[in-house]
Amino acid sequence: MRLIKKILGKVLYGIAKMISAIMDFFIQLIVNMVVFVGSFFKGCLALMSMGGCLFFLLFANLGLRILMHPMGLSTILFLLAFLMFGGKLAAYLKYIKYIITEFLFNTANYLMDGINYQYKGFNEFKEAYRKAEEDRIREQQQRYYEQQRKWEERFKQQWYQQHHQGGQGAYGGHSRQGSYGQGFINPNVEFKNKYERSCDIIGVPYDADKAQMKSAYRKKAKEYHPDLSKAPNATEIFQEISAAYEFLSDEHIQRYKNI
Repeated sequence: MRLIKKILGKVLYGIAKMISAIMDFFIQLIVNMVVFVGSFFKGCLALMSMGGCLFFLLFANLGLRILMHPMGLSTILFLLAFLMFGGKLAAYLKYIKYIITEFLFNTANYLMDGINYQYKGFNEFKEAYRKAEEDRIREQQQRYYEQQRKWEERFKQQWYQQHHQGGQGAYGGHSRQGSYGQGFINPNVEFKNKYERSCDIIGVPYDADKAQMKSAYRKKAKEYHPDLSKAPNATEIFQEISAAYEFLSDEHIQRYKNI
């Protein structure tokens, strides 16, 4: 009986490795296809913006024929849908791969060595994945806010040095040369700088409204999503973009306009 369990455990372990390799292949294929389709549409838009009227004169007829053809229209719609939902599909496949393979690995190890391995149910791996994702996001947020805190501290130190080096008056006090004198620190300066830096991160002008910010955020977030981008620091950039958009709330937009 013990020998049969070991053999069955090895078979399950091999199946789990095979499923993991197959799903990794399809996940990477989907990610590469999303990147390729996105680059294709970006290239088309860039060509249109550079070509102007010449582009329409040369390619408008071809484009109309493609759109009028059922197969051409279906292909365009499919590519657009794939671009919109491909990232979500890849993320969902990662989730499915994790819970299935981890369950099979656990069961295989339990069958091969029931003493050192505790059997876990399928639903336990769902909860473990959800918790791991929450911990990963929380860790990224903490890392980002720590970077923000260090940046703000450096900013304050620079203002403090300027204040004390350039703001000393003839009587040892701080001279104030009007509302915006050298020795005066505007309480809104730090907020203004952080607001404008957040706008720079998501790529919008400082007078942009919430709709413009939302559109720019979605574009940037899709470009640097960890499941889609091949950039080595995509996760950090994505987290920075998310934090910047979160800071650009309706309240902060109104406060910036009132400065």
